[in-house]
Amino acid sequence: MKHTGHIEIEMKFRIGATGPMEPLLEAAGFQRVHPRGEEVSVLWDRGAELRDQGCALRTRRYHGMARVTWKGAKVEDPFLKIRPEVETGVEDADAMEGILTALGFRPSLAMRKFRSVWRRGELEACLDEAPFGAFLELEGAPEAIRAAMPALGLGEDQAETRSYPTLFQLHAGPGAP
Repeated sequence: MKHTGHIEIEMKFRIGATGPMEPLLEAAGFQRVHPRGEEVSVLWDRGAELRDQGCALRTRRYHGMARVTWKGAKVEDPFLKIRPEVETGVEDADAMEGILTALGFRPSLAMRKFRSVWRRGELEACLDEAPFGAFLELEGAPEAIRAAMPALGLGEDQAETRSYPTLFQLHAGPGAP
């Protein structure tokens, strides 16, 4: 969500539950920016044009806000997710989806999860609850991510390198779009 120079750098960790992480985030100097709320994200594509390029086009609704995001192909890294990203707010989500449809894009995957957002300086932490588990995402400079890990009780062995779209599709099972 928050990034510098249109490059998203994040690390996602599989955690047991989000509740126990809140006091750890507070003790590590993070402040809650958005309380827990439902997030609905939809990936859009023309056939498999974007997916085949390793890219994604997403609309997201969260806490009364709407955003549209383009994500480029990932840069290879064993733990960090690094990729170009351009994101902007949208005044009218339904109109944006109408524009995407008029341009030939169709929804390819809808994802629902619950998210709270925390911030410490330029480092953002997102606590996510999905149908297949709980996660903490840290987004910011690689050194800031790695520096925050010990205070949050996180190790590289907890890193989840698969994307949310991949995890949602695996959870849906065979035959899911």
